[in-house]
Amino acid sequence: MDDPILFLVLTLDATIRVSTPLIFCAMAGLFSERSGIIDISLEGKMLSAAFVAASVASVTGSAWVALISAIGVTTCLSLLHGFACITHKGNQVVSGVAINILASGLTVVLGIAWFHQGGQTPSLPATARFMPIEFPFIETVRSIPLVGMIYKELLSGHSLLVYVAFAIVPMTWWIVYRTRFGLRLRAVGENPTAVDTAGISVAWLRYRAVMTGGLLTGLAGTYLSIAQNASFVRDMSAGQGYIALAAMIFGKWRPFTAFGACLIFGLLDAVAIRLQGVHIPVIGEAPVELIQALPYILTVVLLAGFIGKAIAPKAIGQPYLKER
Repeated sequence: MDDPILFLVLTLDATIRVSTPLIFCAMAGLFSERSGIIDISLEGKMLSAAFVAASVASVTGSAWVALISAIGVTTCLSLLHGFACITHKGNQVVSGVAINILASGLTVVLGIAWFHQGGQTPSLPATARFMPIEFPFIETVRSIPLVGMIYKELLSGHSLLVYVAFAIVPMTWWIVYRTRFGLRLRAVGENPTAVDTAGISVAWLRYRAVMTGGLLTGLAGTYLSIAQNASFVRDMSAGQGYIALAAMIFGKWRPFTAFGACLIFGLLDAVAIRLQGVHIPVIGEAPVELIQALPYILTVVLLAGFIGKAIAPKAIGQPYLKER
């Protein structure tokens, strides 16, 4: 930490990278829960997407084919969740947990059966991944104090999916608050009877919401395995789906506040990475284990302290029974 400005910029750079899957999942959960469907399965869908993306990329050598395949699988899992909860009025939490358990076990079993590496996929070459994008004129701008550092380290050098994640947030806000679909989405999460009375299909609206969530979790999982990393590792999502869910609740089911919560979680994770082995004055060497646990501790604290204060959509978790 000889240069505090460089340390700050690099920490913010790491924050952007580790926040990306959280942002995708938080927006996915927002679409689903705004429609009245609880989506605990964010974790399982992201993990499944990570495995499928890495597996397909290792076979085909194409990151784009891997991305499409991952989105296809997560959309199918979302439809399975919708089939259980929307069509058959099942318990939404149980369905989500079942998908998480299925994904956790099946990714390991298939990984061992297909690649014989203990559930891990082969390491991917650069041609089969979404690699960092370097902005133009870096060599020219880098000589400018501070501006050059921010341009080179903070703005440039991220994969395409990182920029997509940050663009998804205002796009989600626009869809939810400025489109007819968004108006109906919010209405069906608050009062599905009124929506049905207006002649709009509650089931179809909710199916579209969970499928949108499937698309976004597919992007999150793909980023984990073939952009941020170069292979799939057993349980590599490491609870990030649950953290994203906590961020969404802390953000009160609103895109920009949920985005801010994701950045907070990402910052804690980035600090944990940057402080490993670093000597801090007075304290000494940073206790890495405690720092690594901070995102999970914050998740518990936020859920315990704020979940009662955050007002969820009124019809969330309640299957809609059409009045005859």
